[in-house]
Amino acid sequence: MSAPEGFAEFVAARGTSLLRTAHLTCGSAQEAEDVLQSALERACRSWHRLRQDTNPEPYLRRIIVNLAISRARRRALLRIIPTHSPPETPARRDDVELRQVLMNGLRALPPRQRAVVVLRYWEDMSEAQTAKVLGCSAGTVKSQAAKALVRLRALLGEEVASNVGA
Repeated sequence: MSAPEGFAEFVAARGTSLLRTAHLTCGSAQEAEDVLQSALERACRSWHRLRQDTNPEPYLRRIIVNLAISRARRRALLRIIPTHSPPETPARRDDVELRQVLMNGLRALPPRQRAVVVLRYWEDMSEAQTAKVLGCSAGTVKSQAAKALVRLRALLGEEVASNVGA
């Protein structure tokens, strides 16, 4: 079966951005690829409806976030996910080290809070856009973002958080 008209062009144009969202939401490159593949499969099946209604990207982002949350819940049921502690004394970090610390902090967040942080701050979506993608109210986005930032500050330490603007 071939892809519906316009689907391949959409994936070529927006695939990298969607993969980035999946990676940041999942915390793992391999899992992000699986999540994106599943999301694209679902979108392909309903492409004829998506193209008539509106921009398909928010629909795909919502699928990605929902799949990442579902996978995280399943994983949590199967095993305890260890959280990483920040170093005792903050050392000078280059960009690669800082990115790794931030990724570890993201992985330690609950899936819903991680999704809010990724969409609001990495994808630079407004509260209304984030709420639409997640299927919740703007107030929920605000409260989840506030809780996530508090937890990230505690996990990463105030010095690292202030350097990255969290």
